[in-house]
Amino acid sequence: MSDLEIRPARPEELKAVGELTLAAYSAEQSLVEGVGYAAELANAAKRAEQAELLVAVDGDGALAGTVTIARPGTPFAELSREGELEFRMLGVAPSATGRGIGEALTRAVIARARELGADRVVLCSLVTMTRAHRLYERIGFVRLPERDWEPHPGVSLVAYRLEL
Repeated sequence: MSDLEIRPARPEELKAVGELTLAAYSAEQSLVEGVGYAAELANAAKRAEQAELLVAVDGDGALAGTVTIARPGTPFAELSREGELEFRMLGVAPSATGRGIGEALTRAVIARARELGADRVVLCSLVTMTRAHRLYERIGFVRLPERDWEPHPGVSLVAYRLEL
């Protein structure tokens, strides 16, 4: 997408980034009630402070997507280890789905991992997010079943990795 800019989120965008992330997960029916994840998705300011928060902005200047990048051992890292870069909370505005924004954000994470000298990129995703899984697999990610886990009872996450 030539009219798409991917860059760090700006402070004045954080509220909108949180709303976009929450809307993306809600549209995909990927929110599990009673585990507090909605509040975490909405808190883009915390993500910007404790991780790298990227946004995709379309040619009209509208926020179209976002992703959070976490290094191992940092507050937003869930499964990354030494030599890995992890990404989480990838969300595309419901009005912008189907335009390649999720793929562009994923490729931006991969580029960032290469800049940092990481050996691989890892992520975990709800077992039900099959559309996202197809995207990751198309890019070259493979399952990492030994790192699948449940952050809450009944919330199953599957892990993926991409060797760089």
